Amino acid sequence: MTAHTLILAGPTASGKTAAALAIAARWPTEIVSVDSALVYRGMDIGTAKPSAEEQAAVPHHLIDIRDPLNAYSAAEFVRDAAQCVADIHARGNLALLTGGTMLYVKAWLDGLDDMPAANPTVRDRLSLEAATTGWPAMHERLQAVDPDTAARLAPNDSQRIQRALEVFETSGTPLSVWQTRRTQSTDSTQAPIAQRTTPLLSLEPVDRRWLHHRIDQRFEQMLDGGFEAELQALRARPDLHMDLPSMRCVGYRQGWALLDEGADLSDRGSDAYALWLARGSAATRQLAKRQLTWLRGMGNRDVIPADHPKALDQLLTTVSDRLERQPL
Repeated sequence: MTAHTLILAGPTASGKTAAALAIAARWPTEIVSVDSALVYRGMDIGTAKPSAEEQAAVPHHLIDIRDPLNAYSAAEFVRDAAQCVADIHARGNLALLTGGTMLYVKAWLDGLDDMPAANPTVRDRLSLEAATTGWPAMHERLQAVDPDTAARLAPNDSQRIQRALEVFETSGTPLSVWQTRRTQSTDSTQAPIAQRTTPLLSLEPVDRRWLHHRIDQRFEQMLDGGFEAELQALRARPDLHMDLPSMRCVGYRQGWALLDEGADLSDRGSDAYALWLARGSAATRQLAKRQLTWLRGMGNRDVIPADHPKALDQLLTTVSDRLERQPL
């Protein structure tokens, strides 16, 4: 096999890791993580990071490449993933891009916006305003100037609300307009043809209740697996705080907030522990909803019903078909 690339996406807890390993058992494969949380070292349990055994069985890339203090952008992902894919092809293996960060998937397939760079002064001011009014109020402000972007963001999605307001305030143009310009453009901001034509396979449940059950079950397993100790170790670092992208990951944000309130999360029988379970699961379900919204906006994809009893067989058949049809 030479120069084959596939993307395997889907909402959180849809079975992407197991599916990727099944693909790797059938074809010589290396996995490129498409997950903005897996890049961070020391964040293993709460991100459902592939285990050491899983990473040893199949080569994985773009995992544990950042300290939680340092952000990682979509532009960096596209650059790093492109290099990984080139190296994997040079070794004659299938490059399987797998994960649930849909912004990264979209950036890979469509290219990046040529929009204003980050403005630390504006960003800091927005953070201060949000600390006073709350992110739902900032979301209402975004609704007034960029309703299209606001419609696809949750009221507490602080990172993306902040970026959308920053883009508008620095350029006078809504983020949604910048993104529309990109889709209509044929300039260098578009992805190379090899990326734009990468087949996209998507694990999507027919019954949303199936996914919600898996999310609740997995979050409880994270708590049983030592998530509280992992969070405490991160929170003990004086350089980390809740406003960092790493600490805004679902589960971490909710647990950190409870610890700030003086909650004892080590007592499994406490109300605080139950509240972390409830809030973390709810936030993860909201994340899954947003992921599915992103995916449904990507029309050219092969959908595999994740909750079908033979979902894995259907996936492997689809992969085989795509590999046969994909040009080298």
